[in-house]
Amino acid sequence: MNVAIPVFKPVSQIQLTPGSKVTIPDVSWDEFECILQELGEKRNSRIAYSQGILEIMVPLPEHEIPRDLISDIVKILLKAKGIKYQPFGSTTYKKQGIAGVEPDACFYIQNYQQMIGKRRLQPDDPPPDLAIETDVTSKTTLDAYETIGVPELWIFDSGKLSIYLLQNGKYIKSEKSPYFENIAITQIIPDTVERSWQVGSFQALEEFTEMIEK
Repeated sequence: MNVAIPVFKPVSQIQLTPGSKVTIPDVSWDEFECILQELGEKRNSRIAYSQGILEIMVPLPEHEIPRDLISDIVKILLKAKGIKYQPFGSTTYKKQGIAGVEPDACFYIQNYQQMIGKRRLQPDDPPPDLAIETDVTSKTTLDAYETIGVPELWIFDSGKLSIYLLQNGKYIKSEKSPYFENIAITQIIPDTVERSWQVGSFQALEEFTEMIEK
């Protein structure tokens, strides 16, 4: 009689190709924390954890262009409106014992002063006011952002931008961003990203800046 013997290997040994994702169910919070330590900070994978489900994703190389471009667009728009902010890049946000997620980019706006000079997040730090994800369609990711309490989430996927606003603890899809109510964000950003593939990011951003200054 053959007996199946479970084989345990470190998560860091999982070989994921760009654009792929692995989902691991029944992961406890302590296991999640250990996996984060095992993966380390210098890696090309990103994680999302919610309700015991862990997702590890490896972005495609072309994922970086929209990520950087959209982040630059947000900075241009905030500056044009005279809104002060503190960007915080990609880091791991956690709701202790429940959820964890790593945005591509994020911005503190209401609480920007509190985050100035900080090199690492502290447990009592607030979530960012705006988080940006590219190439993400996962419910686990959305659930994690809801649990952590990020007020506004932008997801750019397959050439489309979706805006999610947190209302009563749940995300509601919106065509408008409260910070840029008079700007057709869901149209302008995909157009600018597409333009960047044609003329490069520098010129696309120059054209975008000229457009909003008119």
